[in-house]
This record gives sequence, C-alpha cells and structure tokens, in this order.
Amino acid sequence: MANVAAAEGLDRQVVLARLRDTRPPEDVTRGGLTGLSTPLSAALAARLSAPAVPAAVLVPLLERRSGRLDVVFTERAPHLRRHAGQISFPGGRIDPGDHGPAAAALREAREEIGLLPQSVVLAGYLDAQLTITGFAVTPVVGVIDEAEYRPRPAPGEVASVFTAPLAFFLDPANRRLGQREVQGSCFEVVEYHWEGHRIWGATAAMLIRLTTMLIETKS
Repeated sequence: MANVAAAEGLDRQVVLARLRDTRPPEDVTRGGLTGLSTPLSAALAARLSAPAVPAAVLVPLLERRSGRLDVVFTERAPHLRRHAGQISFPGGRIDPGDHGPAAAALREAREEIGLLPQSVVLAGYLDAQLTITGFAVTPVVGVIDEAEYRPRPAPGEVASVFTAPLAFFLDPANRRLGQREVQGSCFEVVEYHWEGHRIWGATAAMLIRLTTMLIETKS
C-alpha cells in the first residue's frame, strides 16, 4: 500500500520536478531505440526489418480542483485499420512539419480530443516505446487544469474519452499479468482493467514507466 499512500502527495509540482530533466530521444528510427521500456519492445527492435516510424503520444494528466491527478485516455474507433477499439493516449506519427515529438503530440491531441496546446503544461518525456506495428513512440507527459479541459472526440477516430485516477496505476495490486507470443517468443505483459476498459500493450507499459518515475521521487 506504500505506493497508494505516496499518491496522496503527488501533484503537479512533483510531476514537473521529476520529469524536468528528461529529453526526447534524438533518433528513434533504428539506432536511437536504446531506451526502450519493456523486453518486448527491445525484442521487436532487434527484429526490425525496416526503420521504425517515429510517432508521439501525449500522456495527459488532468489536475482536478481537489489537486488529484487523473490520467486521460482515448478509446479508438472500432473500424480503424490499426489498434481498433484499443485504449490509448492521443497521438500518431510525427509529420515532417512537426518540430519534434512534443509538437506532434500536441497536434494529435488537438485533432483527436480537441485539447488546445496552450492548455497543456509540458512536463517531460518517457522512454521510447516500440509497437508491434512498427511505430517508435515517444511519450510526452503534460498536465492540464480541469478548468480548461473540454474534450471533443474526433468523429470516426475516437469512440470516447475517459479518465482514471493516477493513484489506481500506482498500486501494483491493480496490475494483471499475462503472456503474449510475438514472433515465436513469449513475453510477460501487464494490463489494467478500469470500469470496463482494458488498458494494455504500449499504453500500459508507458503507465508503468511513468508511475515508477514518480514513485522514485517520493521514496
């Protein structure tokens, strides 16, 4: 229960302080894939037959009026070609016109859930995450004030937007372990279940990395 107790002291300032010195990887297409956060990602990187596609997501932390931090998620539309129906963070590939992963993440968040860039206080970055579909994703963590949060899901792309308390992901008791076979090898994977939503894959891996970094601050 130590992690749950620590969550009571986690606020905007702790998040900003802990992630302040983090930097995005300089090259995530192949050679820059050195800070991957899971064994599965590392194994996928070793087997890349082509350069990974650079992408970015915004990991939005919603600051409630009470001071509590919630995590904002999107449920992808069921008809999409990639990751249909899955729970994810707003994001996508980094376009040539984007000035780095933060700009891409903010652009995608505006397109997917109507989140204005000026409403987000950027906190920092997590380790790159390689997906089974060949995207090298840089997670960008941002804090949003509840007063400025008015989600508008993009029709045809986002089925819904919901939040879950950050404290839920800080408690190891809420992690469910499983196995996944990828290219002939089995890997342990973690997922979370929150109010009927199954949060797994790269999204779950990003949450584990984020909560680990925040708890280290409180220890």
